[in-house]
Amino acid sequence: MNNLPNIPEVKLGLVAVSRDCFPMSLSENRRKAVVKAYTEKYCAKSLFECPTVVENEKDMRKALAEVNEAGCNALVVYLGNFGPETPETLLAKYFDGPAMFVAAAEDDCGKELGDNRGDAYCGMLNASYNLKLRHIKAYIPEYPVGTAPEVADMIAEFIPIARAVVGLKNLKIISFGPRPQDFLACNAPIARLYDLGVEIEENSELDLFAAYNEHKDDARIPALVDEMAAELGSGNKMAGILPRLAQYELTLLDWAEAHKGERQFIAFANKCWPAFQTQFGFVPCYVNGRLCAKGIPVSCEVDIYGALSEYIGECISDKIVTLLDINNTVPGDIFREDIEGKFNYTQRDLFMGFHCGNGSCSIMNSPVMKYQKIMHRGLEPDKEPDITRGTLEGDIKAGEITFFRLQSTSDATFRAYAAQGEVLDVPTRSFGTIGIFGIKEMARFYRYVLIEKGYPHHGSVIFGHYGKQIYALLDLLGIEDVEFNRPANFRYHKENPFK
Repeated sequence: MNNLPNIPEVKLGLVAVSRDCFPMSLSENRRKAVVKAYTEKYCAKSLFECPTVVENEKDMRKALAEVNEAGCNALVVYLGNFGPETPETLLAKYFDGPAMFVAAAEDDCGKELGDNRGDAYCGMLNASYNLKLRHIKAYIPEYPVGTAPEVADMIAEFIPIARAVVGLKNLKIISFGPRPQDFLACNAPIARLYDLGVEIEENSELDLFAAYNEHKDDARIPALVDEMAAELGSGNKMAGILPRLAQYELTLLDWAEAHKGERQFIAFANKCWPAFQTQFGFVPCYVNGRLCAKGIPVSCEVDIYGALSEYIGECISDKIVTLLDINNTVPGDIFREDIEGKFNYTQRDLFMGFHCGNGSCSIMNSPVMKYQKIMHRGLEPDKEPDITRGTLEGDIKAGEITFFRLQSTSDATFRAYAAQGEVLDVPTRSFGTIGIFGIKEMARFYRYVLIEKGYPHHGSVIFGHYGKQIYALLDLLGIEDVEFNRPANFRYHKENPFK
C-alpha cells in the first residue's frame, strides 16, 4: 500500500517467455521461483503471475489479455530461457503501461549443465536489440540477469519507477496564474507536458478568487479549523487566520474534485503573491504544505514544472516532498561554529533551501504558524500582521535528501538534474521553511548546471537518496540531458579547465 493517496498503486504482471527450442517448463519453473522469492520478501498482492508462458504471437495475445484482465498497470517480461524476440517485444509494445525486461541466471547444476541451461544471458541481448529496432522503451536493470531472489529484488526496484510513469499518464496539473512578473524563471512551454501524458488546466486568479468567495460560511470550515489547531498544537500562534485558511483549503480540494475530469491524480501550481494577500487576506503557504502532506503537490509562484517535479518525487519515494528556493549562502560564523570540523563539507558545498512557509508539519522541527516577514515589510509595515499571516515556519529535519527538477527549456527541450545530499542538523537562525543543505561539489554544480543550463531557483526536495531511481525513470521517459553533482575529478562540459 502507498503512504500517499494521490499516487497510483502498482500492480505488476509477471509474464515468462520461452523460445520454442528450449523446454517451456524451464521458464515456467523459474517464473514460479521468482514469484515465491518475491512473495516471501515483498507484497504478494502487487504481483500477478500470468499463467501463460509466451512462446509465439498467439501466446502473446493470450498473456496480454490475462494481465489486462487482472488489472495490471505495469509489466515484467521474464526470460526464463533465451526467449522469443518478436513475441516478447510485441508484448511490451501492446501493453498500455511501463514494461521491464529481466532474465534468469543459470541454476546450480551440480556437475552437468545440459537440459537445464536456458541461455537467457544471450537472449537478453537479442531482446534489447529487438526493442531498439521497434523503438520501444523498456526498463532494463543495471545488471538484468539473476537468480530468483535477485530478480525479485529487481522487480521491487522497478515499482517506484513504474509508479511514476503510471502517475504521469494519469496526472492533471491545475494552475492559477499568471506568474509573478519577476519570476519569469518559472515560465516554460507546457507542450512537453503532453509528451509525458500529463494534462494541464490553466486558470486565472479571478477563477480561484470567485471559488474562494463561494466557500464563505461553508459548513465544513469549523471542523477543519479544529483539525488545523490540533495539528499545530503549541505552534498555533496565529489562530485567527485559521478560518480563512480552512476556507481556502476546501476551495482547492473541491476544485480538484470538480476539475480532475478523466484524470486520477492532481497537482497544483498556484500564484501566491503579491495581489493574493490584499485580495484573499492571507498567505496560502500553510495550506500548500497541508495538501502536500495529503499527496497533492502545490508549487508556489505558478511553477508548473516545479509541481511536476514534486509529483515525480512523490511517486518515486512514496513520501511527502516540498519545493524550495536554492536561496542563500551559509554565513561564515555559522559555518565556523557549527559545521567546520563536524561535517565533511566546505562552505561552498552548502546553501540554505528556503520558502516562505510551505513545508508540512512532518518535515520540520517544532513548526510554528507565523507571518511572511518580507511581505509584511512591504504590505502592512508598522502594524500587527494580518493579511501576511499563514506561513508555517521552522528548520527542516536533518537527513538525506535528493534535490531534483525536470524542466522544459524555452525551445521546448527537456532537461533534468538530481543531486543527492543532506539537510544538516544545524540551526539556521532564520525564518520560513528552511534548512542548511550539504551537497558535495555544490559550487561547481551551481555554476555549470544551474547557471550554465538556465535552471530556475526552485527545486523539488525528496527526503532520501533517490538518484538511482530518478535517473532510471528519466531514461525510460527518453530524457537525455540529465545532470548531477559531479565529483571533483569529473569535469562539466563547459567547465574552465584552466581555473
